[in-house]
Amino acid sequence: MDLLELWGGPEPTVNRIGDRFQDQSVLSGHHDRDDDLDRMAQLGLHAVRYPVLWERISPEHPDQHDWAWTDQRLNRLRELGMRPIAGLCHHGSGPRYTDMLADSFAPGLAKHARAVAQRYPWITEWTPVNEPVTTARFSALYGHWYPHTQDEGAFWQTLLNQIDAVRLSMQAIREVIPHAKLIQTDDLGRTFSTTAVREQAAFDNARRWMSWDLLCGRVTPQHDLWRRICRHGFEDRLRAIADAPCPPDIIGVNHYLTSDRFLDHRMQRYPAHTRGGNGKQQFADTEAIRVLTPPPPGFIGVLRETWERYGIPIAITEAHNGCTREEQMRWMADAWDAAHQLRGEGVDLRAVTSWALFGSCGWNTLLTAPGIYEPGVWDVSAGTPRETAMVPLLKGLGSDAPKHPVMAGQGWWRRNIRIEHPVTPRPAPMREYLLSPRWSDLGNSPPVLIAGATGTLGQALARYAAHRDIVHVLTSRADLDLSDPASIDAALDRYKPWAVINAAGWVRVDDAEEEADACMAANAEGAVRLAQACAARGIPTVSFSSDLVFDGTAGRPYTERDVPAPLNVYGRSKAQAEAGIAALPGKHLMIRTAAFFSPHDRHNFPVHVVETLSRGQRFAAASDSVVTPTYVPHLCNTTLDLLIDGAEGIWHLANDEALSWAAFAVRVAEAAGLDPSLIDAVPGETLGWKAQRPANAALGSERGVVMPSFARALEAFTQSVARARATEHRTAA
Repeated sequence: MDLLELWGGPEPTVNRIGDRFQDQSVLSGHHDRDDDLDRMAQLGLHAVRYPVLWERISPEHPDQHDWAWTDQRLNRLRELGMRPIAGLCHHGSGPRYTDMLADSFAPGLAKHARAVAQRYPWITEWTPVNEPVTTARFSALYGHWYPHTQDEGAFWQTLLNQIDAVRLSMQAIREVIPHAKLIQTDDLGRTFSTTAVREQAAFDNARRWMSWDLLCGRVTPQHDLWRRICRHGFEDRLRAIADAPCPPDIIGVNHYLTSDRFLDHRMQRYPAHTRGGNGKQQFADTEAIRVLTPPPPGFIGVLRETWERYGIPIAITEAHNGCTREEQMRWMADAWDAAHQLRGEGVDLRAVTSWALFGSCGWNTLLTAPGIYEPGVWDVSAGTPRETAMVPLLKGLGSDAPKHPVMAGQGWWRRNIRIEHPVTPRPAPMREYLLSPRWSDLGNSPPVLIAGATGTLGQALARYAAHRDIVHVLTSRADLDLSDPASIDAALDRYKPWAVINAAGWVRVDDAEEEADACMAANAEGAVRLAQACAARGIPTVSFSSDLVFDGTAGRPYTERDVPAPLNVYGRSKAQAEAGIAALPGKHLMIRTAAFFSPHDRHNFPVHVVETLSRGQRFAAASDSVVTPTYVPHLCNTTLDLLIDGAEGIWHLANDEALSWAAFAVRVAEAAGLDPSLIDAVPGETLGWKAQRPANAALGSERGVVMPSFARALEAFTQSVARARATEHRTAA
């Protein structure tokens, strides 16, 4: 058996919502970056799933083609030694002059396929339609995408039109390229359920195979769904497809952590957004990984099922997890590990595909509205692709290259934190209850050392490192004293960390005005001393600075390029630390941030707002000092991601809104359902501040939008506080 190949692909979806088309290649910037292909080549990719989409080539008329972009890109892929797998329709409904319910769809795509084959007769691998079942569900059954129907008959018509589009396209392509191969993709998981909704689960589990069953000529009168589809008037269509099948040369399995589902008639066990039904029964539909014990068998399960059902070569054609960085890496490692295990069992598994290389936009809204950007192997939030830790991971697959220390941890899908709802047992062999050794097991992995055990930030960083299964050590002053070089050396020699995060230091801004020496000793001299010791050992560091390094006169948000001009002692201590650490050799990440708030710390501004207003009392807040609030959980997760990626230099990390403390208080009150009229907007000098504050120290960034929005932060904060207060009330009762 040939070596397992590594494939890749940028997210290329062009989908239609009403009259609006949305192009992921444009949203990610890939459309305008010629050098992205060179970036992809450095990963060692053998093949790339690449768009030659009907909507992009012939948007206005089927006889009008614009080949300029694909000529340049496809020829460059060829020069770089990466085989293109040409995608012709990716979650799309075709250009404006057709749609998936139209009789013109299948012959129209076939005409486009012929034109592409004639233009690029050297391309041998093709995916005319990506994920036909998934696209039909989202477009015709759920109504999310054009043509926005919600009807089972329209679903089957949409699916059959896509299957005919594949068949006719491959026929047209093979008339030009006789040896062309079909790589047919679809999302594949399994539906589990309680007994009460087993019929729906059985239907879902039969429907999931329909793209491949149809193409393989398996949908005949003996098929489980034959009668159901025929009741919608499609018997002649089914017979025509079965009489002229077009089996894939490779079955492309796209599997996500959301692909396996669990249906439960006990809806009271689940939040409202999971509840739905089929018109006959009501049930909750949630991710099986969040409920079942043991968890679903994941890649191993769906790939083994696929091989046993078809005996056709398989590729994992999308492997991606939109999560924290180490979880992205662990999921990719799981895919690679599963592929090797199955190949050892005799399964003809050809490749694993790293998906969404440059990230994706709006999948949290299912592409129905603007949504969040989700980084891929490269983070393009700043416009210019930034390598994440996925790059060295992919380069090292299949080799003895050193693994990143965070790979010693288990993915969240293998830990107890995966459970979000009451547990439902899943019948399974005993071996599935046992954790097996992983490809990523690194034994005694070195820790991240976090200095600052008594501080809010140090404790929060340790909390999120633990949640992410990142080995870490949280040190107090007794373990690591920033004022004592010997103590620093001893701690570094004892723990031998792979990175150090300095979350220790002086935090009392007003007290610093009267205790300047102590503040400077902790924030400047101690911080530089620790970074020097790390630099001598080649250990990367993370340090934290503040918006108070600026004087507030810029009249715009400050970026990483702006020169500090502090107004107070605390700001000077942080500016001095920045300068001292920047002069050191090695990798040092300096994070400027501002106005912490967290549900886990009772001594921060919005907690005081909630507690005060809940008592019906008035709350005074400064109206003349503008800040950029920063939600500590978001700060911690982003900091850990950047550290894992090997980021360095100054980064501004804050949520995305600049507002006065008084406006901040009003937003908190509104989000918590409290009375904002109890907020008194006052000058800062009336609050007893000793240290001068900048009038507007808002933080912006040239590095990209790597933090979630302030609106999301505030929602998470108020929900967490509400849960905590409800727990307190139950305990008191």
